[in-house]
This record gives sequence, C-alpha cells and structure tokens, in this order.
Amino acid sequence: MHLDAVLFVCTLNAVRSPMAKGLLRRLRPELTVKSAGLEPGEPDHLMVAVMAELGLDLSKHSPHRLDGFKPGQFGLVISLSPEAHHHALEWTRHARTPVEYWAFPDVTVEEGSREQRLDAYRALRDDIDKRLKSHFQPSRPFVSTGL
Repeated sequence: MHLDAVLFVCTLNAVRSPMAKGLLRRLRPELTVKSAGLEPGEPDHLMVAVMAELGLDLSKHSPHRLDGFKPGQFGLVISLSPEAHHHALEWTRHARTPVEYWAFPDVTVEEGSREQRLDAYRALRDDIDKRLKSHFQPSRPFVSTGL
C-alpha cells in the first residue's frame, strides 16, 4: 500500500488524535498527518504537558472536526475511539479509504492528583508511540546481495 497521508480521528480531537499526529510527524516527517474529532473539544493542557516532555510543542493545537476533511485526501484513517470508528467507516464508505481501529483509553476521565493524571497521559502517549513505531517503521532501502 502506498501511503502518503494519514488521518487520526477520535471523539473530541483534544488528546488521543493530536498525540498520535505529533508522534507520527516526528517518526515519519515525510507523511502528511492530520487529526480530527467528531466534535471539536477544548485544548487539553495535560496533553500539551506530556507531549512537551518529548520536545513536541502542541500548545497551538486547536481541535478540528472530521467533516472539515474529505476521505479521499488520505491513504489511511486511524480511529482512536469506538464512536469515531463508527463514523470513520461511514465517512470513508464511498472513498474506499482503509480505516483501522486502534483502541486506547480516554484518559480525560482519570481521577486523582495532577501527577496521577499526568501519569495516565504519559502511559497513553507511550502506548500510542509504541504502536506507531510498530506500524509505521520507515522502510529500509532494498539492497541486493547479488545472490
């Protein structure tokens, strides 16, 4: 599959999808990477804080709605919440754009101290990063061994 553009979709485009977008852009800068939500949420300061720990500045992220994009713009759509997956399948139905569902928890419901909540966000960030590295490893150039 030739892939040059990826869209991450979650419910509010405030935590999971912007994290995934920032992490994939760092891993594969040659790709066009966007993120969207079913509804635009509010910017999330804890998400910004844990991404800054990796040197990624998402402080200017403003949530976008899925209906602001066209499914044919993307080689792959990755949904990050059950509700977003349902909508992404319907949204891409006529464009034949592949849709994958990656289940990650909604850490915004996490309770406890600020540090406990940050730990939940860090765990989510690290889980997303691990999945991205597994799925989007840069391809190695083919080298003939002459055999």
